[in-house]
Amino acid sequence: MKIKTLGLIHTSGTLIPVFQQLCQQHLPGVNVFNIVDDSLVKNIIARNGEVTPSIYKRVADYVASAEDSGADMVLVTCSSIGAAIEAAAQTAKVPVLRVDQPMADLAIQSGRRIGVIATLATTLNPTSDLVRRRAEIAGKQVEITSKLCEGAFDALMSGDTARHDERVKAALKDLSAQVDAILLAQASMARVVDTLTAEEKTVPIIASPPNAIKHIAAHYSL
Repeated sequence: MKIKTLGLIHTSGTLIPVFQQLCQQHLPGVNVFNIVDDSLVKNIIARNGEVTPSIYKRVADYVASAEDSGADMVLVTCSSIGAAIEAAAQTAKVPVLRVDQPMADLAIQSGRRIGVIATLATTLNPTSDLVRRRAEIAGKQVEITSKLCEGAFDALMSGDTARHDERVKAALKDLSAQVDAILLAQASMARVVDTLTAEEKTVPIIASPPNAIKHIAAHYSL
């Protein structure tokens, strides 16, 4: 299938320029539009990570809205709502991709010991669960180590990107000594990897935004 229009559904407006640049680079000629609702993650946090029936419905509604807006494919860029994304994909009329699936597939090819790092506790379990399920499909065994960057998400939401990046960078260095590859559970952490020196990148650090867009380019591009 070759797509002409890609609909992106975000739970943070800060990701729009990240994906805009990636789409321009890897999906030239594909029309891209964005739907943003930052209340989804706030609702999940308020319910201690629970993806409620209301969130399932809202995600499905946003996917349907993207279809109505002409999307040939939908990419949802938030890992915390992964279960709702997969449910919405079952009834959608176009392909629906959760942003962390391609990076999970890449990680299990990189080694047995997989690290998952997140700034939100609500994302650790969904991402780890996805890695386990994708490993099972691939017939591989993995050992997952999760690490939460305490305070990083609050710093990002308050506009203190420097503090966010410092917390993430420190956690990456610590986790690198324990695993064969690291997954970034939040797309917002991807830019921190670019600030690491070659000596600090002792294991592959895999971010969801570039791998999701490259996956779409390889399988669905014009």
